[in-house]
Amino acid sequence: MPQDQVKALFLDRDGVINVDSGYIWRIEDFIFRDGVFEACQAARDMGYLLVIVTNQAGIGRGLYTEQQFHALTEWMEEQFRENGIEIARTYFSPTHPEEGIGVYRRESPDRKPGPGMLFKARDAYNIDMAASAIVGDRETDIEAGINGGVGTRLLLDGTEDTTGTRADTVVGSLADAVAWLGKQA
Repeated sequence: MPQDQVKALFLDRDGVINVDSGYIWRIEDFIFRDGVFEACQAARDMGYLLVIVTNQAGIGRGLYTEQQFHALTEWMEEQFRENGIEIARTYFSPTHPEEGIGVYRRESPDRKPGPGMLFKARDAYNIDMAASAIVGDRETDIEAGINGGVGTRLLLDGTEDTTGTRADTVVGSLADAVAWLGKQA
């Protein structure tokens, strides 16, 4: 990794950071998954910049607004800060090509499996994509990592069938993913 570049741990939000119980946009519905803060602390201690990349088609479908998403994101990032963890940034894609309403009904390179959010983070933070990792709970997260040149791709088990995944490995939790990354170092 060139000296001026950093490695990032790209994290999907729903299903990785919080319990995915549908479209989450209210604080009272947001439940952190067990061990998330400790896993992020460990990743940070391994030198990873923490970046969240999340599809938010609920905005595009008219279920909640961008303002409501931002309010929840500010609260979530504050919970991380209170646990000594800085999230570099949360990137989101509000569009959906079929179910979106109005301006949100379109294809977007940001919507995973597109790599747009990853590229925005790469350019903003000078990220070495080959030295970076992505953790997601769907194959579209893994495909975004492949499309973005992310060196290591980890899939959380439980959301969808992992047979035929293009992930480097399948893990049970974010803590397991970070532990796996630590063993590869």
